[in-house]
Amino acid sequence: MRDPGNPTLDQLRVFIAVIDAGSFSRAARQLHRTQSVVSYTIANLEAQLNVALFDRGKRRPELTEAGRMLLADARTVALKVDAMRARAKSLAEGVEAELALAVDVMFPACRLVTILDAFQRQFPGVALRLRIEALGGVTRLVLDRECQLGISGGIVDTPDALERRQIGHVQLIPVAAPGHPLAQIRGSIPTAVLREQTQLVLTDRTTLTAGRDFGVFALRDWRLGDLGAKHALLTAGLGWGNLPEPLAREDLASGRLVRLQLEEQPDTRYPLYLTQRTDSPPGAAGRWLQQQFAAQPPEQAVE
Repeated sequence: MRDPGNPTLDQLRVFIAVIDAGSFSRAARQLHRTQSVVSYTIANLEAQLNVALFDRGKRRPELTEAGRMLLADARTVALKVDAMRARAKSLAEGVEAELALAVDVMFPACRLVTILDAFQRQFPGVALRLRIEALGGVTRLVLDRECQLGISGGIVDTPDALERRQIGHVQLIPVAAPGHPLAQIRGSIPTAVLREQTQLVLTDRTTLTAGRDFGVFALRDWRLGDLGAKHALLTAGLGWGNLPEPLAREDLASGRLVRLQLEEQPDTRYPLYLTQRTDSPPGAAGRWLQQQFAAQPPEQAVE
């Protein structure tokens, strides 16, 4: 038996169209071709591949075992070609082939999902790499050129190599589980009492904030590099700490967490900034992302 030939992209697309449409006639209408042309194309594809793709004894087009296996390959090839064409179009229009984005863990997840979903539809040919970091992590990634764009917190001084523009803030709320000792206190909680309870604190994986504490009261603290872990420990009653309001909203409404009233109230607004290197301006896709992040302040997002 001879080796399989090289099927054309058009043959593969017709093969996929017949399956998706459910019949040769509907596929012909969708492709604006005659049914005889569609049937002829499928017959040529079968001849190229040396296999029968459809069971001709059935009233409706039904795939053979070989047809089912090769359909997955056909879809993969078609998707790869579509992706290549989209990327070529983007490159011809001056759009980046790849874009790396770093986002502060405090940025509302619902807003981030909306922006990234819109980005993938707007720039299907751009390979987007995403990093989620805490405190100085975003600034470090942009400074080291690992990411072209960052949504960073305002707790790090801006190095000369970076420029940043504030896009809003996220409100941080002191919380604890309802069974925690601090949740039993009515009225304002004295700082001396806070110091005696374990505080859960988000920590920095970089050295940009070394030696600095942000809103730390307790003599005993647990340093966590992940906001999800902090949230889980708080709801389990293993300490108290601050959470961004969008993340805590549902837990407060359901009673899984209680908002604490502190006698000493520091500024609980966590500012967020668009950050980039001064010597590496973003391309069209990066500028579009910046506009989306700046369009709606994070404090207006609904989690």
